[in-house]
Amino acid sequence: MCADHSKTVIATSDAPAAIGPYSQAIRYGDTLYASGQIPLDPATGAMVPGGITEQTERVMRNVEAVLQAAGMDFGNVVKTTVFLRSMSDFAAMNAVYATRFAAEGMIPPARSTVAVAQLPKDALVEVEIVARG
Repeated sequence: MCADHSKTVIATSDAPAAIGPYSQAIRYGDTLYASGQIPLDPATGAMVPGGITEQTERVMRNVEAVLQAAGMDFGNVVKTTVFLRSMSDFAAMNAVYATRFAAEGMIPPARSTVAVAQLPKDALVEVEIVARG
């Protein structure tokens, strides 16, 4: 297997470390592909206490840390995928999500939101992003 020198690993201790054979994010050219973030506290590795609001806030902080490690911010995000354990959490998740993507003049990214049977560590929410820099 030969290394692909056009890919750059993006990693930060300000977001949870990968818990398997994957990277927090990969930059390929001017595009950042970030792995899904769940509501783990990067300092402890533990799930944050609380419900969907608290978990979504932690997820968005983790996403922000990965973006910052790549020299980007939420304005660079062009696509998100949100995974919810229950669609009944959509409104509460969306309220937190909007705080990152509803700034004046910001064009919100494209988004898919899907309900799933289960997420890693029984999280209520997971968010993955694609960003351009």
